[in-house]
Amino acid sequence: MMKNLNEMMKQVQELQGRMYQVQQKLETLAIEGKAGGDLVRVTLNGKGALTGLSIDASLLKPEEKEIVEDLLMAAHADARAKMETAVAEEMKQVTGGMPMPPGFQLPF
Repeated sequence: MMKNLNEMMKQVQELQGRMYQVQQKLETLAIEGKAGGDLVRVTLNGKGALTGLSIDASLLKPEEKEIVEDLLMAAHADARAKMETAVAEEMKQVTGGMPMPPGFQLPF
């Protein structure tokens, strides 16, 4: 029994170490979302933080304000979807494909 417990604790520690590495890697990811035929681009890291933004100069007119706002939201949604896919792939590598309990989240 004690040997199994020790082995289990070792596995938990290894998993925690891999989770820490994944968290570090997620902070360095640069995931770009685009909208409006590349007129608006946003960059998120793997934790969802906005790290970059580009708006084509042709959109910088007062009458284009609503269009720019809509394109920013669309570009962010695009980047967010790509980020969630990247995070899921990283988690799959850490867990070896082992399914996580419903609602399981990285400790951000």
